[in-house]
Amino acid sequence: MKEAFIRSREFLRDLWRISRSDKGAMAGGLIVLGYCTVAIIGPSISHVSTNLTGATPYLGPSLRYPLGTDSLGQSVLSQLIVGTRPVIEVGFLTAIITVSVGVVVGLVSGYVGGVADSAIMRVTDVFLTLPGLPLVIVIAAIVHTSNPFVLAVILSLTGWAGLARAVRSQALSLRGSDFVEAAKMQGLPLSNIVGRQLLPNVGPYVAIHFLLAVTGAIYAEVGLFLLGIAPISGTNWGLMINSAMSNGALYTTKSELSLFAPMAAIVILQVSLVFFSRALDRVFNPRLRVQ
Repeated sequence: MKEAFIRSREFLRDLWRISRSDKGAMAGGLIVLGYCTVAIIGPSISHVSTNLTGATPYLGPSLRYPLGTDSLGQSVLSQLIVGTRPVIEVGFLTAIITVSVGVVVGLVSGYVGGVADSAIMRVTDVFLTLPGLPLVIVIAAIVHTSNPFVLAVILSLTGWAGLARAVRSQALSLRGSDFVEAAKMQGLPLSNIVGRQLLPNVGPYVAIHFLLAVTGAIYAEVGLFLLGIAPISGTNWGLMINSAMSNGALYTTKSELSLFAPMAAIVILQVSLVFFSRALDRVFNPRLRVQ
């Protein structure tokens, strides 16, 4: 536990130092932190109901409604703020599930080897060949739920396989290393060897893939709500886009802000995650720190 705390402290210190020297990474990290803050406190400071109208439809930007109102007279800004939580929640839950499954499968498969490794990799290959997006759409349509955890499980069904293969390759190269052999000679259990000896050495793959999983999950989740596959439950950026398009946002300027506001929020979040990933690259790859 003490060793893990020390490593975490060193990682955060390096991340902070590198982010300070990289304006793009710092800006990306702060924007992502801002999104997470809005996701936590947004619903408590900006109440909005999808069932009630609040003002005149299609009002332009004003002090009371900075982004105007939509076809139901609801504040676009309020919906945008409240809709941040489900997007962030599902995005990070999906990434956690994807990375956890991929890392565990990859490390165990690579360390154990033999017949077990071959069997695990055959199953992984099956998931790699599955058409991810169509499969997610079909399962989401059958399950028809807006529960964040269930959606995260559905979205992570195939995403873990690629990471599992990459982690397995690292585990295979580390399996015969001195520190692993020393751990085996001490009679340490499999969980200890995998968790304390191998896991710290796949940190770069885990961190970068985590951010990629977040971005992919956000696109997929918004897409499900945009297509109307997930049931309406509260406010969501995908539902905002769906509603705006259903009310002719592509053919009239009346509801353009209700369409472009959530789209801009998605793009800004995704770009920020990419910029922040540069800092992680430099933390885990010392050769990049001189650039």
